[in-house]
Amino acid sequence: MRSLELFDLTGKTALVTGGGRGIGRHIAAGLAEAGARVAIASRKLANLEEAAAEIRATGGDVLIFETDLAADGAPEALAEAVIAEAGRVDVLVNNSGRVWAAPTLEYPADGWDRVFDLNVRSLFLLSREIGVHMKDAGGGVIINVASISAFKGSREETQPVVAYNASKGAVVSLTRDLAVKLASHGIRVNAIAPGSFLTDMTNYVSYDEEKLARFNSTIPLGRSGEADDIKGVAVFLASDASSFMTGEIVVVDGGTMACDPWPVMS
Repeated sequence: MRSLELFDLTGKTALVTGGGRGIGRHIAAGLAEAGARVAIASRKLANLEEAAAEIRATGGDVLIFETDLAADGAPEALAEAVIAEAGRVDVLVNNSGRVWAAPTLEYPADGWDRVFDLNVRSLFLLSREIGVHMKDAGGGVIINVASISAFKGSREETQPVVAYNASKGAVVSLTRDLAVKLASHGIRVNAIAPGSFLTDMTNYVSYDEEKLARFNSTIPLGRSGEADDIKGVAVFLASDASSFMTGEIVVVDGGTMACDPWPVMS
């Protein structure tokens, strides 16, 4: 097969959770541009409709599913609905996530539970349901969205999100474990660990030029990630171009984790 053909997703169906905005929206657009039929799922219908309109404007084929994956039974119901409408799921991108900020020594148990319910529990349950379908179909690809926060501690004044960081560490561990356990079924499981990307989660600096400049100065490449920076990685992991990769965590952070000591934004 010629090298560019390895990245072709024509005939594949991909389900992207949290596909209505941010990194999930970028990933969904990238997979559609590579030829996949894309199903996007999120809590907010307005975000889904806006993302779907953008994908369709470039000739992409997209389905939308409004759901709160943290709710009891939601992952199972989503898997059933997508398979019923699309007929198949070849690629699952587990991107939905939640952040809850609070001082660590005052961190509420319900905040911890809400973060883990969405970031870890629902990710596993949806992977289990889609995994059964992939096993019966002869294989598939699961891509989990982790974070560089899984690999380091963070200062209280900059990231008082202890549950989020711990949940992304769990995603990394789960990715590697599922990769081993599902390999015999032809299912590859990898993860993307993004650093700073210009999404709704970074709005606190995005709209202040001075803050954004200081923020970007902590990144070796001098900028935050943008749509194209995540699209290519997602297409690579979803396609035959990565057919001999499983259990890997691909860091996309502009060089942040290569820094020693860790940069600090004053």
